Amino acid sequence: MGYDYKDRRAKVFTEEGQVMFLKIRDKARELLSMSGAVQSGKLQCVVGEVWDMMACMDRLVELGELIEVPNPHSTAGQHRIFIQGRMSL
Repeated sequence: MGYDYKDRRAKVFTEEGQVMFLKIRDKARELLSMSGAVQSGKLQCVVGEVWDMMACMDRLVELGELIEVPNPHSTAGQHRIFIQGRMSL
């Protein structure tokens, strides 16, 4: 079984998921302010299920706070690339 955001999305809205979401959002804010882009592997900054962390990143994309940029060199989840979205982080 692989990662599917639809299956993991509800976890983001739990107490534990919100704590994870906010830590990932804050890490994205920090790294984007330094470099302008960030790989998802660098946002895996909390203890927990990697797929739940990916759901947090996908929620940030859903909210427009991150934009995913296609990575022509890798399709691995940890190599996803994000830039700042239209909404200010």
